[in-house]
Amino acid sequence: GQPSEMVMNPKQVFLSVLIFGVAGLLLFMYLQVWIEEQHTGRVEKKREQKATSGWEPVNYLPVPRIMTREKIQEHITNQNSKFHITEGPKGKKENLLNSERPTRILRKTSHPQGEDGALGKTTGPPTIKLSEKHEGSRTVFKKFNEMKWPLDIRPLNKSLVKDNKWKETEVAQETRRSFLQEFCKKYGGVSRPQSHLFHMVSRIYVEDKHKILYCEVPKAGCSNWKRILMVLSGLASSAYNISHDAVHYGKHLKKLDSFDLKGIYTRLNTYTKAVFVRDPMERLVSAFRDKFEHPNSYYHPVFGKAIIKKYRPNACEEALNNGSGVKFKEFVHYLLDSRRPVGMDIHWEKVSKLCYPCLINYDFVGKFETLEEDANYFLQLVGAPKELKFPNFKDRHSSDERTNAQVVRQYLKDLTRTERQLIYDFYYLDYLMFNYTTPFL
Repeated sequence: GQPSEMVMNPKQVFLSVLIFGVAGLLLFMYLQVWIEEQHTGRVEKKREQKATSGWEPVNYLPVPRIMTREKIQEHITNQNSKFHITEGPKGKKENLLNSERPTRILRKTSHPQGEDGALGKTTGPPTIKLSEKHEGSRTVFKKFNEMKWPLDIRPLNKSLVKDNKWKETEVAQETRRSFLQEFCKKYGGVSRPQSHLFHMVSRIYVEDKHKILYCEVPKAGCSNWKRILMVLSGLASSAYNISHDAVHYGKHLKKLDSFDLKGIYTRLNTYTKAVFVRDPMERLVSAFRDKFEHPNSYYHPVFGKAIIKKYRPNACEEALNNGSGVKFKEFVHYLLDSRRPVGMDIHWEKVSKLCYPCLINYDFVGKFETLEEDANYFLQLVGAPKELKFPNFKDRHSSDERTNAQVVRQYLKDLTRTERQLIYDFYYLDYLMFNYTTPFL
């Protein structure tokens, strides 16, 4: 006989299709919810890690493994007595963590520690990745690879300082150097595989005649420092007649990353290395005022437009087109966003990621708050001509009031307490390394 054929009536076909469709839809909805949960979890985790970790790793950069802020604070509180004790100006012994300015106990936040919170220690030097243009002889590379890293801190050569008026500045300088060195010994470590030497020294300016290495920190007196370096190297006769554009776009000064490996190694070991820093919150407000409150053909179209588009609901067409009128609160949202619509900028980047103070042992740590005294003392140390004095004029927008603590308070008033705390968390390492007073948030 003929094989019997199974025939489904239309009703059965319809029911089968309907059941499969409903099952597929339910599965799709479940997967969508699961994916969203996973994504949200990852974003939250990243945010938590970002708020609590020290330096965020960037593919090819050196990754100093720094303890999370909670760990550091706990260690400071528990080990306070173990810190090196320095003599104050009046011969009175001070705790190293409270030298220079009183720092109140840093309050803990509820952030859990990031996965990379533990301090990583390595016994050997970091491996240096060479870009093609810098690949030189293997001997030089081997020599650099064997070099002790970080470089040892050397005592300052004060043989050229003749005046007695620098005693207080001298004491402050020794305190800062010891403090930074002590901090780096306890909390800084070099991650072996990712150090890229040429990136690390890319913000350092070189003045060969007086053997100076100056790490540029924008909004901490860097324009006038570049003027001084131009005078010292014979490129200008006076710091007072060099324009802002000549300083920043003239390409007169050499940077350390323009030398070969041997040139970098020699200079790092023999030149006087200086970094000048500023209170992080003050530096941030100063950068915002400079770049967003005045016409600017770069920061408005590049940063302003992206910031307004992402952080201003119902922005008008004009603001979206020209990027002008960014509010401080919007700028802060951009700064704290792990998915910034446009990258970081040196004017508000952390000093810890511009100058690598735990990898490059700076001989001199100047502060914007005592800029003139520090700078003029430094000029004596390096044997600069006696008549050369650090200029005290405001480089741009000279009619504006300088950004000071009072001005900063006005800007912070627009922010919530959480936003202020998150800015502090963002610059936490800079506050700690350079012993800046915790802001009252």
